[in-house]
Amino acid sequence: MFLKLDSMASKLVNPASQVGHPVPRMRKMLKTHSRSVPAIIHPWTRRKKIADGVRPIHTIKVAEQSPGLVDDNKEINENDKDNREVEQIKADLYQAVQVINRGIFGVPSAKKSAILGLVELLESQNPTPDPTLNLEKVGGRWKLVYSTITILGSKRTKLGLRDFITLGDFFQNIDVAKGKAVNVINFNVRGLNLLNGQLTIEASFKIASKSRVDINYESSTIIPDQLMNLFRKNYDLLLSIFNPDGWLEITYVDDNMRIGRDDSGNIFILERSQESET
Repeated sequence: MFLKLDSMASKLVNPASQVGHPVPRMRKMLKTHSRSVPAIIHPWTRRKKIADGVRPIHTIKVAEQSPGLVDDNKEINENDKDNREVEQIKADLYQAVQVINRGIFGVPSAKKSAILGLVELLESQNPTPDPTLNLEKVGGRWKLVYSTITILGSKRTKLGLRDFITLGDFFQNIDVAKGKAVNVINFNVRGLNLLNGQLTIEASFKIASKSRVDINYESSTIIPDQLMNLFRKNYDLLLSIFNPDGWLEITYVDDNMRIGRDDSGNIFILERSQESET
């Protein structure tokens, strides 16, 4: 204790002895500390030195997509792929039904099987599985491109459909609000100065299920009178071929194509028509 007091007294007596020493000491400290301060290097240009144990100050974080966005993109890509497949099937189907006069006078069995296969592919990807709940897709004017209804042998001869009378376009007009369907079959008669005429069949329909309608024949007319005179003897035969009575299952419908199957097992392929009624 006395030693400590003496030491303190000596410091008080000789204050000048302490002046000047802190400066070199401070210089020493600064010098010492300056060796421990690392050089400042920009994080973009600084390199990793794994061997020296130096780690980069900054790390780059890769942007991540949220799971919802990834799922949405995947669904969009899948939908695009499905749409391309459907459009290709439709293109193949249109190609298959070329130059066969809608199949009305028969089709080779191999061709018929190929068409059926394409029809079934489209039906399996029907974008409107409940068509009668979406009748706006069904309504409007349609043109027949293929049917399994045929006029062969003696029937074709009796109706004069070999050389004398030729079949024109088949149209169907569907009025959803009224529950009416009008089928129009056009004819060309070569021997009467290229006379043009048509058979018109009117029918009503009622919804039977989510994909089926019941159809009831109402009336039919043939114009002009010259054409009616040609068919008068075999008019019942003509109606028996085109009579729509029964039910129709709508197995495929999109914005421009419709496929149906009736209670007799017939298949109908129609495309939406932009042609106006005449």
